[in-house]
Amino acid sequence: MTDQSGATQSGMERWQRIARRIRVPLGFITAALYLFELWRKAPHMPAIVWSLLLVLPGLWLRGYASGYVKKNRELTQTGPYAYTRNPLYLGSILIAAGFAVALLSWPFAVMLAAMFLIIYVPVIASEERFLRGTFPDFDAYCRSVPRLVPRFSPAAPVTGQTEVSSGKFSLDLYLRHREYNAAIGAALLYLSLLFLRPALGLVVRVPH
Repeated sequence: MTDQSGATQSGMERWQRIARRIRVPLGFITAALYLFELWRKAPHMPAIVWSLLLVLPGLWLRGYASGYVKKNRELTQTGPYAYTRNPLYLGSILIAAGFAVALLSWPFAVMLAAMFLIIYVPVIASEERFLRGTFPDFDAYCRSVPRLVPRFSPAAPVTGQTEVSSGKFSLDLYLRHREYNAAIGAALLYLSLLFLRPALGLVVRVPH
């Protein structure tokens, strides 16, 4: 059993090393695919509007979570962390899914799903291993709060050997984490959906 556990951990560590190496190239490939899909067909305004139903909650969730989390200093269990252990990643998934809807592109959606599986899964596993070794109450917290899909009601904080914060949103933490960059990035992506293709049409031929 120990050998099997060690082999699993070794395999995960190799996966994490590979993920770190290919994260940037995958990002460039995804950006190139986004531009290609935008060049290939004009976005539909209804799809862009519908995408806001995913993007705006995703931005809100990331911003909300960033005002609670104190990375490496405490086991955050309040705010959105009482519903899901990874609200920042869940917010990112919602934002990415929203832009896949805005583009109406299955290739782009598949690429985003592949990026999540290749990059985020090993990152989450690595972070959980760190939290488990740092905070004695992490396993009890895991039993109460799902990894990603949120529960319907907030879980009560585990108060065994871990200090629990007051549970109030901190604007200072939000600013320190620079989470406003996510909103700026989303705004730029929406501007590209609306205006980049017409701009490209001035210099290159775009399909009709």
